[in-house]
Amino acid sequence: MPNLRVLIVAGLLALAGCASDPPVQIAASTWRQVDRDIAAASRTASEQARAHALQAMQRWMDLVYRQTDDVFIPWFSSYWTQQWLSVKVSWYKLSAEGEKDPTVSRLALYLQEQYQDRVLEPVAEETSPEQIMQHATGLYVRQLDQRLQAIGPRHGVPQEQFDQRLKDIPAIALAPGASLYQLVHADPLERLPAYKALIKRIRTSPGGLGDWSTDPGISSVAQRTSERLVDDLATRGGASAVSALVGGAAGAAISLGVAAFTAAARENERPETEAQLRQNLNAAFDEEWLELMRSPDRGVLTGVHHLSGQIEGGLVWSTPIRFAPPLPPPSR
Repeated sequence: MPNLRVLIVAGLLALAGCASDPPVQIAASTWRQVDRDIAAASRTASEQARAHALQAMQRWMDLVYRQTDDVFIPWFSSYWTQQWLSVKVSWYKLSAEGEKDPTVSRLALYLQEQYQDRVLEPVAEETSPEQIMQHATGLYVRQLDQRLQAIGPRHGVPQEQFDQRLKDIPAIALAPGASLYQLVHADPLERLPAYKALIKRIRTSPGGLGDWSTDPGISSVAQRTSERLVDDLATRGGASAVSALVGGAAGAAISLGVAAFTAAARENERPETEAQLRQNLNAAFDEEWLELMRSPDRGVLTGVHHLSGQIEGGLVWSTPIRFAPPLPPPSR
């Protein structure tokens, strides 16, 4: 029994000694290297997310080009669409009391709505800049998490102390905020309140991923196309007025002749009209594609820029991340 008591007391003393052991002292030079490794992990994860976004955006643009060529341009240049647009212009003119500018603006808006319905929404069923942004941001977090796991053991830093370092590094500035530790330990990531707030802000920001078709480059194509249509319809409206003044069988003959001539002229001009519209749209697409890849505020890498910028900016011994140089125009 005395021996048993001695063993119990010795065991309790040993446990008490372990509980009171101070944490391992990590040299400042080691922490400097830890921070540098975290920064390097962030940059590598950013590059991987950027490569993923680039590939996904090229596929998205190919789908947009194809849908435009196969659906929107044939729809726009068809005879019956042109007739329907003539009716709309006449109605717009009545509402605008004959003024040109309101008529042009309303027709341009209608063309943008048609483009959204016939091109962007069908393509979005497969992919979209908004989806690409979310995938790229999630990929950055996963790749960063994988690289962080090796840093502590590499430098002999106990897991508890390494975790505390991650808790001290901000990852999301948007309220309610989140540390790097919270970011990489969220499971699933989409349930982290600060992450949800970040994604929502990116998605709903004015001129952002959700409404890129209102970009000046795209809307200017609709505006120029609308102006041409209104001018063309005004010319044909003059011929209709002449037939009305003549009246009777002669007026009807003039009207039928103008209609037949207009239909034939439109069919002859159709290849040129389609080529010009395609050229204008492609130029606008290229500019918007570059903007969606480059912009740190409204592009597909906005989430990655926010996270990596916060993380690297919160490190004591590192250089903040720098944005990648502009990309070349997408090739067709």
